[in-house]
Amino acid sequence: MSKYTLKIKLLSDTTFGRGDGVAGLVDQEVEHDRYGFPYLRGRTLKGLLSEECDNLIAVLPEDSQRQHWQEIANRLFGVPGSSLDTQAKIHVGDACLPDDLRASIAAQLDSEQDKKRRNPKYKPALTSTDILESLTTIRRQTAIDPEDGAPMEHSLRSARIILRELPFESKLLFEPELNKDSEDDKDMLALLAVGTLALRRIGSGRNRGRGHVQCSLHDSSNEITKDMNYIDHFGRIK
Repeated sequence: MSKYTLKIKLLSDTTFGRGDGVAGLVDQEVEHDRYGFPYLRGRTLKGLLSEECDNLIAVLPEDSQRQHWQEIANRLFGVPGSSLDTQAKIHVGDACLPDDLRASIAAQLDSEQDKKRRNPKYKPALTSTDILESLTTIRRQTAIDPEDGAPMEHSLRSARIILRELPFESKLLFEPELNKDSEDDKDMLALLAVGTLALRRIGSGRNRGRGHVQCSLHDSSNEITKDMNYIDHFGRIK
């Protein structure tokens, strides 16, 4: 099994929306785990990468190039209704904050909850709500009437956003293991590299100024997206 890491740095405030809100608090809540750490689902990230790769393939100048690289994309990401022979070769994990940070804080939260269970009157010094609120904030906006420039009635909405500059990481697994001497596997890694570089917007509101990100792809020792051999390889056909 080949393992790679997709690193995401938030360049602007971002919302990893989960499709609902919290009554009386926010209309749009971010996806977060039981410790309060926000994250982006791997399934969503995989869809975003696949979309960027499709966009890059669509602008290739030759039909033969587009056909070749679309076949590579299908092998990499799979196609609807895939069988065992045509399923995606890549598994995309959830994009989370760095493991060491989450492990350290999770241990402290578990300790506080254990004290609370042993003594119901104990007030925890740290809660999951504290973690969520330290990494996010709530933004409010309203629609404006184009005729008089006044806020429209009943249009006030609130959304939780993840603060910029936070780093997220997603584990990418290839099964079976990639063979870098195989032309097809080289093609898949090249396509994944350019798709990673092309991914600039993620999350809810990505077409309205939120979710500007910088992404990079890494193996165990190198940054793939800085290796021009992979970048130059994209677009070629045999």
